[in-house]
Amino acid sequence: MQKSQRLIQLIMRINAKRSFTVRELADEFGLSTRTITRDLQELSELGIPIYSVQGRGGGYKLLQERLLPPISFTEGEALAMFFACQTMDYFGSLPFGEGADSALHKFYHYLPADIKEQIDRLKNRIMFWSPYRPMSAEILQTLLQAIMIRSVVTVKYKSSGGVSERNIQPIGLYASSGYWYCPAYCFHREDIRQFRADRILSAALNETIPCREDISPMTLLDKPNKDHLEQTILQLEMTKKGVWLLESNPRFAPFIQQNEDGSGMAAVKIAAEDLNFYVDLIWQLGGEVKLAAPAEGIAYMNQKIESMRLLYQTGLS
Repeated sequence: MQKSQRLIQLIMRINAKRSFTVRELADEFGLSTRTITRDLQELSELGIPIYSVQGRGGGYKLLQERLLPPISFTEGEALAMFFACQTMDYFGSLPFGEGADSALHKFYHYLPADIKEQIDRLKNRIMFWSPYRPMSAEILQTLLQAIMIRSVVTVKYKSSGGVSERNIQPIGLYASSGYWYCPAYCFHREDIRQFRADRILSAALNETIPCREDISPMTLLDKPNKDHLEQTILQLEMTKKGVWLLESNPRFAPFIQQNEDGSGMAAVKIAAEDLNFYVDLIWQLGGEVKLAAPAEGIAYMNQKIESMRLLYQTGLS
């Protein structure tokens, strides 16, 4: 085996092991301990973050930030990777620290000249646009770390009711319309809640509270099941434009029944506790969507209409 091939295999092996001894590697590769020691020294000089552990047992370990072995890409894969990474430029903050920018810079720097030229021609012509929403990168990083190591996080959260301290067990992180969201189990509410990251004022890992084993396996695909709660049916009537507007909303789109003239209707089963949330969504659509039922939803809609009327009446007087 050529030395270059051996060094690459050695990188892959120590990345997998994290902690190892020279004797273990020598036995595995069928080499002398002296040769392995020289190889490790060479990898260290190349920037692989290896350090020796002193004392009984000894051996070597990798620092937290490990280096990955070389990966080959086709031209098509290189273009796809570059623009996939570039999509993150449009977010106000990322949970990856400076890693995304650093990775993109390295990736672009080592591309062949003709591929760089193709990318330069496509810059600002292909975008995965997202509204810019400034928020704390440090808080996003804390949430991401909690997900990776399965830790509870103590947060100060700003809601419509004011600022409160919560202990939460994050399930995941996702971005939508420029905002980062963190579905998590709230130990205060004893239920899964959605936390918007820009409303988290501070976040710190809290190892004094054990994670719930029933929450740990959950992912973003595991939506809370509210079938056991009291249910109600939203009855909606839509103009042609109303149908067009709601077709892009996954909460309503599957239930739309379109009429021959393009107008439509929908019956959407929801948890009664979410009624006001859905009415607020419908309110934004103005006269294009009418709430026909339930009565409680119509009453809440009328309250909003009256509040708006009084607001503008006061402004005119």
